[in-house]
Amino acid sequence: MKFRVLLSCLAILFFSCTPKSNSPQPATDVVVEFNPPQNIILMIGDGMGLTQITAGMYMNGNKLNLEQFSVVGLHKPYAFNDLITDSAAGATAFSAGVKTYNGAIGVNADTAHVQTILEEAEANGLNTGVIATSEITHATPASFFAHQPSRNQHEDIAADMLKTGVDLFIGGGKKYFDQRENDERNLMEELRKSGYVIADYFHQDFDDSLKMDPQFNFGYFTANDKPLPVAAGRDYLPYASKRAVEFLDQRNPDSGFFLMIEGSQIDWGGHANDSDYIVTEMIDFDQAIGEVLKFAEADGNTLVIVTADHETGGYAINPGSSMDTIIAGFTSGYHTGTLIPVFAYGPGSELFNGIYENTAIFDKMRLAFGFDKNEVN
Repeated sequence: MKFRVLLSCLAILFFSCTPKSNSPQPATDVVVEFNPPQNIILMIGDGMGLTQITAGMYMNGNKLNLEQFSVVGLHKPYAFNDLITDSAAGATAFSAGVKTYNGAIGVNADTAHVQTILEEAEANGLNTGVIATSEITHATPASFFAHQPSRNQHEDIAADMLKTGVDLFIGGGKKYFDQRENDERNLMEELRKSGYVIADYFHQDFDDSLKMDPQFNFGYFTANDKPLPVAAGRDYLPYASKRAVEFLDQRNPDSGFFLMIEGSQIDWGGHANDSDYIVTEMIDFDQAIGEVLKFAEADGNTLVIVTADHETGGYAINPGSSMDTIIAGFTSGYHTGTLIPVFAYGPGSELFNGIYENTAIFDKMRLAFGFDKNEVN
């Protein structure tokens, strides 16, 4: 069913132009029309700034799947307490629509729990999923299902997984579930008892394990700790992304779904000031984007958003570079404060034009889903 949504000046100011900050914004009469999506897939290339995208494109035959997006915006990634955000504050801005302090997982600046878009999707009867090429308890994926004052509380974050009821998760960090130091709980067994089919890289081939039954929740641990870089043999992200959207779509075709997919290690390449690491992870992430776009194009009811939490490394393509060789420069071994591109495809993509706060991505997703601001339907 198609609806027309008209936003008045005040609505646009809240959902798009007005940041949750003190900077003044001009009031402009703007009308946005869109058909609401049934599904939203948010793809986060951790540490992926414009140069990471550019280097990946040049080193991939001068093409990326990202070029299929016609709607492009920019977001302001700063945190509550720092112009330079970390992944926890950056992801919490996306997941819960609040500026918070660096290190915060699903909590605001006062450490109070804030409901995430994934939790609200669950409460509204949608299917949900989280995929990462890091530990599943790492800052970005954790910010969608957990609520902890510090990103370093991996075991507490793992325990929060049982409270959320996410339908599908794929990532590393198995040890935080079954080799815990702070208690004797075996969260893998607790997940199984609560209705999950749990697989892991030790015992089951990845392709075989992803022949999953959509009537059960599903979890796959890709590593005991951190997954390998793609250059060292990790190869699951594009295939996992393809199977995940199929799985969530098949669970209940009428209910819709929310899925977050993170290309985590683009960031790790930036921290290492390793251009080859960045490029191989960027291309792997773009291949996952390609799989998601195939589904979205065929489905017609899926909004795909691709962005990053921040840029990492102050990465530059220096003179002497070619389409085959990147002569890289770096200004930092940490994150930088540059604006971050946002790409959108599908119904509701019109909302993502322009320049806005990172928190506005949460607001725009809620608006696209039709969630009431103050209550769960």
